[in-house]
Amino acid sequence: MADRNRTHDRRSLRARHRAALLAVACALVAAGCGSGDENERAGHSPRPVERAPVKAAKPGLPGMPPLLDEHDIYAADRPGMLAPQVKDFPSRIYVPNTGSDTVSVIDPKTYKVIETIPVGVQPQHVVPSWDLKTLWVNNNRGHDLTPIDPATGKAGDPVKVHDPYNLYFTPNGKYAVVMASMDRQLVFRDPHTMEVRKTLPVNCAGVNHADFSPDGRYFIVSCEFSAELLKVDTEKMKVIGQQKLPFEGAMPQDVKISPDGRTWYIADMMADGIWVLNGDTFDRPRLMPTGKGAHGLYVSRDSKHMYVSNRGEGSISLLDFRTGKLVDKWHIRGGGSPDMGGLSTDGKVLWLSGRYNSEVYALDTRTGKTLAKIPVGQGPHGLAVYPQPGRYSLGHTGIFR
Repeated sequence: MADRNRTHDRRSLRARHRAALLAVACALVAAGCGSGDENERAGHSPRPVERAPVKAAKPGLPGMPPLLDEHDIYAADRPGMLAPQVKDFPSRIYVPNTGSDTVSVIDPKTYKVIETIPVGVQPQHVVPSWDLKTLWVNNNRGHDLTPIDPATGKAGDPVKVHDPYNLYFTPNGKYAVVMASMDRQLVFRDPHTMEVRKTLPVNCAGVNHADFSPDGRYFIVSCEFSAELLKVDTEKMKVIGQQKLPFEGAMPQDVKISPDGRTWYIADMMADGIWVLNGDTFDRPRLMPTGKGAHGLYVSRDSKHMYVSNRGEGSISLLDFRTGKLVDKWHIRGGGSPDMGGLSTDGKVLWLSGRYNSEVYALDTRTGKTLAKIPVGQGPHGLAVYPQPGRYSLGHTGIFR
């Protein structure tokens, strides 16, 4: 009898153990679990567990280095993350003076101009090359590019390029893209020799600034004189979308994409704010007022904020990427005309040119305090802070991935 009782106890224990395991399994799959008998009596077989479909990753532009973090396209731009080829470059601020045909070179430690480099006629932007080894000065009316070696600070022989208002590079480094503003063209060139590979005429006026999608397959361009936006297929080198901004007299400027790659922002100096756009659908954007003469857009080193320079009122607005709302506004001490620029390597200083005041501003990114106002040449425009963190450059004054 004792043996039979022990056998019965063991069987009962195993049964309870199986029941407990079944209960745990049911809880884990969060399905309505019943016994096989109950399912059979109900006239149907047990329901299979449903799983969410796995979304295949969209292939990127061929030859483009993969993102370090698919949730943050600026993950390679963290403080101090200098690429091996630039880590020994001296830290400098390169300021193109459109009215003086020079580049002022500032030492950020002393806030003083240490050299003035003669360049071509009407220099607009100083642009880091895709491989980070060269700084190209865009001499718009001189129809050439002046190369500067950032290791030595010395200028080389100019390269003939017609109407180089601004300059970008495809994310795979295959082409340089010249924004030929007055020619109404996007000119795809060899990124080293600048020989023409393809000329893309456009029917908007004043192609100006741009940024690329996270996968590099398209980029969006602002056309400042016709108040339009273009969407361009990078690989096909073809316009695949075009729209007029819904504001009378709009004049779009800088273009920047959010860290998560979902939202595009376009500064508009006449609408006094930034357009918020879905680049994938390329639907009608909405306007977010920031300040008079909204112009340049720069992402903080931690990818949390975007700085918007309001050139017409001497201020900088701060956008919180997480909430999509403006959270602060800084005013330059004594006023000014903040235009284009970039962040210091550690992200603690925002450098901006003072377009109509012949000066450069340095602002503390923690407090908004004006650290310095530095006299330079006439009409300072697209200054470049160099070197900066990142693996490669997409152009302009420094868009790094």
